[in-house]
Amino acid sequence: MSNLKVAIVPVTPFEQNASIVWDTETMKAAIVDPGGDLPRLIAAAKELKVTPEKILITHGHIDHAGGAAELAETLKIPVEGPHIGDKAMLEGLPAQGQKFGIDGVRSLTPDRWLAEGDTVTVGNLSFDVLHVPGHAPGHVVFVHQPSEFALVGDTVFQGSVGRTDLPGGDHALLIKGIKEKLLPLGDDFAVLPGHGPATTLGREKASNPFLV
Repeated sequence: MSNLKVAIVPVTPFEQNASIVWDTETMKAAIVDPGGDLPRLIAAAKELKVTPEKILITHGHIDHAGGAAELAETLKIPVEGPHIGDKAMLEGLPAQGQKFGIDGVRSLTPDRWLAEGDTVTVGNLSFDVLHVPGHAPGHVVFVHQPSEFALVGDTVFQGSVGRTDLPGGDHALLIKGIKEKLLPLGDDFAVLPGHGPATTLGREKASNPFLV
């Protein structure tokens, strides 16, 4: 049985599924995609009695990365991810904030860029990193094989896929990545997207209009 636990903490007006993932053995945690509403995330970690040891970022859009620099500074923990393909996007976070009327957003330089084949640890847990561009050039997915669980950001949703009409978007590339990297993980794999409910890869393979 896996020691992985996940709590979803919706943040920002975009209702983005920020999450806290932790290892029940050590109670060490990662905060994934802290787009904003940092007091809510900090309070949730406290309530769960976990110790955040790092921040993981799937990609550079404001609803996923907008609060990361401030949270890292507040908690004195490093930021890992995304892929360096999102470097310009992360540097441009303040401009993204202005576009959506969100003040105080800071640019972000991660402590560690991630690439296909890397692993990240949370306590004693180990996640495989997949690079799945298309929604954003540097988008990564975090896969926990023992639990058959993945944090997929804005690649695939229940019944849909990530939008590709934003700068750096590429629909064909996104679909290729989902079909070649995510679906082969297996039908029973549970996935937590950046928006909406969790789903399984089997369900999406069978009924997602973008993948059928």
